[in-house]
Amino acid sequence: MTSDADGLLPLSLRVAGRRVVVVGGGPVAARTTSGFLQAGADVVVVAPEPGEGLLALLAAGAPSGAGLRLERRAYRDGDLEEAWLAVTATGVPAVDAAVGAEAERRRVWCLDRGDAARATAWTPAVARVDDVVVAVSAGRDPRRAGRLRDGVAAALQAGDLPLRRSRPLARGRVALVGGGPGDEGLLTARGRRLLAEADVVVVDRLGPRSVLAELDEDVVVVDVGKTPGNHPVPQEQINEILVEHGLAGRAVVRLKGGDPYVFGRGGEELAACRAAGLDVEVVPGVTSAVSVPAAAGIPVTHRGIARGFTVLTGHEDLASTPALLAGVPVEAHTVVMLMGVSALAASARAMVASGRPPSTPAAVVEDGYGPGQRTTLGTLATIADLAAARGVRPPAVVVVGDVVRLAPGWPPAGGGRPAAAAPADRP
Repeated sequence: MTSDADGLLPLSLRVAGRRVVVVGGGPVAARTTSGFLQAGADVVVVAPEPGEGLLALLAAGAPSGAGLRLERRAYRDGDLEEAWLAVTATGVPAVDAAVGAEAERRRVWCLDRGDAARATAWTPAVARVDDVVVAVSAGRDPRRAGRLRDGVAAALQAGDLPLRRSRPLARGRVALVGGGPGDEGLLTARGRRLLAEADVVVVDRLGPRSVLAELDEDVVVVDVGKTPGNHPVPQEQINEILVEHGLAGRAVVRLKGGDPYVFGRGGEELAACRAAGLDVEVVPGVTSAVSVPAAAGIPVTHRGIARGFTVLTGHEDLASTPALLAGVPVEAHTVVMLMGVSALAASARAMVASGRPPSTPAAVVEDGYGPGQRTTLGTLATIADLAAARGVRPPAVVVVGDVVRLAPGWPPAGGGRPAAAAPADRP
């Protein structure tokens, strides 16, 4: 790296286990000491009157692997004898100059907090995001450097900077990332950052697929999307794909719709990867069970209307699986069904059989947050016929309960028959 016009060469120092002498007892000395302790240094503080910050550090004790000792006295020549690095922050020019002179004589790098021009070392503003460390110097202007550091950290957190490794990982890793209901704006910052680091992305049909355009050209994208009744890549094979790429030392992201642990089979994928000895991270997503009704103006709970909610899979006929409804309250409770379009009529009959009145409000929200978002309103007695008449198709979320009355388009029109919402009612 080429040095700048001031003759500065940015370096990273491994101070763990090495002695750092801090001269001074005020807030600046305390902040500096805290940073060196976090890096594992053996810190000796020389201060006749240590302030509250230093006393708090002493009371807390040094982190594991680090060391902290206070010499409650004035600085004297010879204090830097065993130091690898010195810091002077007394606020007394003559003392700071004396520390700097001893450091120069002993060939010890010295950070002078009172006079940057006299110092032989400077600490930059540092941003740490996972294993990435970015140091920012800005013309010896610490506030400017801090603002730049914060901007870089935010870009790293958001995945806006190129985070992919150019060398394989010593050990591959897999991240199960919940992508939310499909709108890329609802993907978490953590999910975006992992995608920016990914070598392989294994993607579902209902995930936020638009983010794939942001990936580098050499990122391997494996499409394992499923449609109702059509599972071209069985779950066992998906597990094998994750394990294969992980064991090859790649950073793998399993990008799923909704949340990995809400009917997303994330638990099965986690178990398969862990059985293969891989590190696995689970990143929660915005589940469609809550977000898609919200997009249609329907809260799953509401004071005075619904105290709780239950999420069920609609793949199965509730009439043939009555245990799914066992214990689900009828009053002041919302039922949300995912993947429930094909069995909607049977599910509605099963809910009535379980004790819910046929007049219980119901809604089907298609393509939540997507360009084709559409809401169909009815009751348990009418919702299946209304959905069939309108040609409702997956992906869709079914909501049953009095909270549906809060949706735009309610109350029912025509003396008891709920009105269907307009075809395009996305906010």
